[in-house]
Amino acid sequence: MQLDTGSVGVRVLGSALGSALGARLPAQSGATDDPTGNASIAECAVFGSGYTWGSIKRADVTIGSKMASNMPIQVIADGKYSTPSDCMSRGGTNLGSVTDMGANGVVGIAPPQRDNPAAASTSLPAAYYYCTSATSCTSTRVPLDTQVMNPVANFTSDNNGTIIRLPALPAGGQATATGELIFGIGTQTNNALPSAPNILSLNQYGYFTTTYKSRPYTSAIDSGSNANIFADSTVPYTSNYWYVPITTLSLSAILTGISNGSTPATVSFSLANAASLLANQYAAYDSLGSPSSGMFIWGLPFFYGRSVYTALSNARIGTQTGPFIAF
Repeated sequence: MQLDTGSVGVRVLGSALGSALGARLPAQSGATDDPTGNASIAECAVFGSGYTWGSIKRADVTIGSKMASNMPIQVIADGKYSTPSDCMSRGGTNLGSVTDMGANGVVGIAPPQRDNPAAASTSLPAAYYYCTSATSCTSTRVPLDTQVMNPVANFTSDNNGTIIRLPALPAGGQATATGELIFGIGTQTNNALPSAPNILSLNQYGYFTTTYKSRPYTSAIDSGSNANIFADSTVPYTSNYWYVPITTLSLSAILTGISNGSTPATVSFSLANAASLLANQYAAYDSLGSPSSGMFIWGLPFFYGRSVYTALSNARIGTQTGPFIAF
C-alpha cells in the first residue's frame, strides 16, 4: 500500500482484496440525492497521476496495532459498475491495476478527516455517485459520514495526526529504505513535537506557499509523489517529464504557512539527473525532480532525513491547531 499525505482515505484494488472478502464487505448507501436511499455509492477519486473508480464499502481497517472500525473505504476496479464518462474525461489515466498504480492501494493520511467535504453540499463531476444498476451511476451529494475517510481520524486514541520518519540517503539513492509511520502527535513519549519545529499552517485543501527563485507557488507536501514537482525553465527535462540537469544542482526554497505572522522556513534540496539515477533501478531517491506548470509539490524526497508531522484538521496539539505540517 502506498502511504499518501496528499490524499484522504483507504483505497484498495479489488484484485488485491480478493473477490471473497470484497463480497463480504457491506456496500455503503445513503447518498443525499438517491430517491430510494438504498443504492450503492461509488466514487471517482482523481489524483495527479490519474483516477481510481470503484464501490464504497465499509470495513474494519487494521494498521499495526491500531484499528479503524466500520469505516468507508473504496474498492478500486471491483467491476461492479461502469466508469462514468466524466470520471474518464477528467481523471486521466485509469489507476485500476497494480501496474498502473504501482501498489495494491493507497492509505491517504492528509489532514482532512473526509476526502471531499464539498461533495456533502454540492453534486460534483468526477466525485461521488449512486448506482442503481451496473450501467447506471448518477452524480450525487453524499453526507460526510458516508465518505471515504482518514483512518487515523477513526482510531480511538493517537488520532490527531501522524509522523513519517525516513533515513537520509546517499547522493545516488538507495536500493531500499525503511522508515516509521507513527500515529499521534504529542500523545506518547515517541511522538512529541521537537522543541523548535518548523510549522506550516495549511488551508482547507492542505496547501501553503513555497517561494522558489523569488516566485510564490501554491504548495503541498505529498509522500505519494516520488519526486519534487516544480517549475524551472532553466533545467532541461525529458519527454517523460524528468529533470535531467547536466550536474547535480543545489537549490533552496522558502516555505511559509497561511497564518498571519507565520515564520518562513528555508529548505535546501538537490536536483540530480533523473536518467542517471533511474538507471540503477533503486527504490529510494531524494533528488528526483519533475517539471510543473503550476503548483510546487514537495514529494517523497522531502521526507528523507526528516521527521514530518501531519496534524489533522481541528486537532489541538500544544498551542497549535491543525491542519499543519511540522518538520
